[in-house]
Amino acid sequence: MVRDGYYYGLVLLAGALLVGWLTTPVWAVFPILLAAFFLWFFRDPERVIPGEAGAVVSPADGKVTDVSTVMANGKAVKRISIFLNVFNVHVNRSPVSGVIRGVRYQTGKFLNAMNALSAEHNEQNTVTVEGDGHTVTFKQIAGLLARRIVFTKNIGDRVERGERVGLIKFGSRVDVMLETSAEIGVKVGDHVKGGSSILAFLTGEERQMAGTAAGRVQQEAR
Repeated sequence: MVRDGYYYGLVLLAGALLVGWLTTPVWAVFPILLAAFFLWFFRDPERVIPGEAGAVVSPADGKVTDVSTVMANGKAVKRISIFLNVFNVHVNRSPVSGVIRGVRYQTGKFLNAMNALSAEHNEQNTVTVEGDGHTVTFKQIAGLLARRIVFTKNIGDRVERGERVGLIKFGSRVDVMLETSAEIGVKVGDHVKGGSSILAFLTGEERQMAGTAAGRVQQEAR
């Protein structure tokens, strides 16, 4: 369980005892039920991480709501959007192994995470991971109910595929941006699990193209 679950749960259980003592036990039922919900919401189950080469795993539990090609920083990328409702596990995991090269937090609105505008205007945290010749970016996006994004890593940290990196409290969304050569393995409507579901496979195309370009530059320099 995520540590926050104990904070919410214990406070509510203490409140239930106080309410039951000051009034009647029946009034303690609501805070007890609420405490049980928080303890359940902040669950953090173990997952079996796939070992296939080039696999990109889901950074979160939820439903795939969009698979498309979009422009990001002037470059075309493949984007996979995952919506998390209040019943999903909200712990986030790294989609690939590598080194964290960028972390950018942005304050913003709290539009419904199903709204396409939420990817640009909502509170969010954008993380870039570089490893094995590929760069993968994922966004933790706050939703209508979420009011806090947690990210536990720093720039320069090494992360492994499926490693826990943070969470988003309550309903939210996570976007994964991949190279256009990535082979997507999910479709809209699929339900995925963080750390264990494979979203896509990274191919060697981008790396080969980069190597070819570098070779041409060296030849021209000669």
